[in-house]
Amino acid sequence: MLSSARHKRLKLKSEINVVPYIDVMLVLLIIFMVTAPMLNANVDVNLPQANAKSLQDKKEPVIVSVDTKGQMYLTLGTSKKEPIDADALKVKVGAFVKQNPDVSVLVAGDRDGKYDGVYQVLALLQQAGVAKVGLMSAPESGSPNGRP
Repeated sequence: MLSSARHKRLKLKSEINVVPYIDVMLVLLIIFMVTAPMLNANVDVNLPQANAKSLQDKKEPVIVSVDTKGQMYLTLGTSKKEPIDADALKVKVGAFVKQNPDVSVLVAGDRDGKYDGVYQVLALLQQAGVAKVGLMSAPESGSPNGRP
């Protein structure tokens, strides 16, 4: 009898104690939550200048320019730059792109202008049915390919 009671007492448990693993996981979670916002704290953005290759397009692009006051100007192909309002921009660019689907449409925003003007032009071009729009920039001063 004595041996059977002793045998029951020494029987091994087949359970895993997961409490220490949960504690370690929670500590790591807290560490990641605290450090993640610090990774992207200060990012300076200066968009107007870029050292990018120019587009090699055989067709003359459609250029929509926005000045510092938000006034829009349109240049279709080889024509002169002309002031234009929002409704006329949608109609003219939409018709021109339907005739020439491979033509490049570029937006040139003034460096000192507000982003709102460029954003409005992008929205108007989307409404006109333009699928791809590029942003123009001046070459960086002092770059080997750009002009000072």
